Amino acid sequence: MEDIDHPVVGQNDVLVRVVAASLNHADWIHMSGTPLVARLAFGTRRPKAMTRGKDVAGVVESVGTNVTAFRQGDEVYGELSSGTFAEYVAAPASLLARKPVNLTFEQAAAVPLSGMTALVGLRDAGSVTPGQRVLVNGASGGVGTFAVQIAKALGAEVTAVSSAANAALVLSLGADHVVDYGRDDFTRGTARHDVIFDLIGNHTLTELRSALISKGVLVLSSGTGGRVVGPTGRILKAVAISPFIGQKLKPFTQNGSTKTLNERRDLIEAGRVTPVIDRIYGLAEVPAAMRYFVDEHARGKVAISV
Repeated sequence: MEDIDHPVVGQNDVLVRVVAASLNHADWIHMSGTPLVARLAFGTRRPKAMTRGKDVAGVVESVGTNVTAFRQGDEVYGELSSGTFAEYVAAPASLLARKPVNLTFEQAAAVPLSGMTALVGLRDAGSVTPGQRVLVNGASGGVGTFAVQIAKALGAEVTAVSSAANAALVLSLGADHVVDYGRDDFTRGTARHDVIFDLIGNHTLTELRSALISKGVLVLSSGTGGRVVGPTGRILKAVAISPFIGQKLKPFTQNGSTKTLNERRDLIEAGRVTPVIDRIYGLAEVPAAMRYFVDEHARGKVAISV
């Protein structure tokens, strides 16, 4: 913990008093500098942005001269490039939206990045439609707990891959079937799926394709891989072979915006999606929270209460 300068608010920015934040794998990438290729974007010898944290939920303190969508006292949430593990953060108004009324600030802070990954991965990249069979590999993690619920909201029959200890959790989120990865390998079974949403990266592309139907879709959103390039090699291979096979192998990117935040808020306020919080730490406990996040494979999200 240290004192830093108060954030400078630009004409299109909103000054947010941070009430809560949450941890993401991206925070660990920025802190650890691995895979090494990430340093080209985030800093070669040390992070360019020294205050970590991407997800935020808080209260508007002031707004820039060009901002009309928010005013002082509004409760907001969103995903920023960095800086939310702090008491205040300056945020572009285009990256914020009204906080879901039925969530606490800690719950709301768990939604932006993980919820967007799940929504864009399944709805846009996976093109999930009612009645399809969707498998979520890594169903009990931060993104996975959202993915199970969003796949159900899209009308899919959902198979969740998790540990036996987390089976009850993913079933409570709406999963129709659970595969215990400690006992069974879903790529060696007989079940075939219309869409596989891979959040782990612990299987080869060939193995994953074997669990898809002939015209199925594999959506890749894993942060694993080697120390130098991480998952980049696997993603490039998927892009290279996808045009030549019947199945579609789809890495995807997502950009936070007020529009996608509003879409997630609608699902939440309708009771179709609820964030799962594993633990809540205080702002001074961010190092301990990060150690838990990395070492213990959190169930759902780890939140920071400011």
